[in-house]
Amino acid sequence: MAPTSTSLGLTVLRVVLGVVFIAHGAQKVAQGIPAVAQGFSGMGVPLAAVAAPVVAGLELVGGVLLVFGVATRVVAVLLAVDMVVAGALAHLSSGFFAQDGGFEYVLVLAAGSLALALTGPGRYSVDALVRHRTRSRRAVPERVVA
Repeated sequence: MAPTSTSLGLTVLRVVLGVVFIAHGAQKVAQGIPAVAQGFSGMGVPLAAVAAPVVAGLELVGGVLLVFGVATRVVAVLLAVDMVVAGALAHLSSGFFAQDGGFEYVLVLAAGSLALALTGPGRYSVDALVRHRTRSRRAVPERVVA
């Protein structure tokens, strides 16, 4: 089991990334999926009409799942891929700095998501609770009835 400080650090990372993704997903939903699809199309995103609701849903629901630490590794990989694609399609040509539209911000989000995918959510998560309960059930020996 990871030390308490490691689990606290992972929890902070997970919750902050989750909140950021929730905000961005909610922003896309509030703008309206057709408007997001149009914006994606203008950035050269393939299948923008499909990508817009998928990305909005991933960021919104995925962010909530990260906050609670549910399916953390899978969600974190998907969000990392989301940010790498956003970086490549929409930000790379604008250089590094986010203030210029560059890839700095999406790089940080992708790296944080990848870190969670590689390390897991830490002990303060639903994933850890489920894992603990599953192990506890396996550790209890079967009762023999005479």
